[in-house]
Amino acid sequence: MSAGDIHRIGEHKEAEAVSDTQDFEYEEVSSDEVDNVVAALENLSETVTSEAIKDLLEECLNSVYCLVYEDDDEVSSEAA
Repeated sequence: MSAGDIHRIGEHKEAEAVSDTQDFEYEEVSSDEVDNVVAALENLSETVTSEAIKDLLEECLNSVYCLVYEDDDEVSSEAA
């Protein structure tokens, strides 16, 4: 896996221990998993009639996409 497949997750281990340096946990996220989740969110979005929910799903989709692909382009525009 490449460095792009690693995503910073978690929060500070202890609030008191946070100073100039921050401790984070890392989780490897594969591009295959991201691709599957993005596809599932796109499929779910197609079943929804509410524009508000569609917007939230698109935000979620873009956030998941950026876990591996550090490109801020709209994912839905690539699928079109």
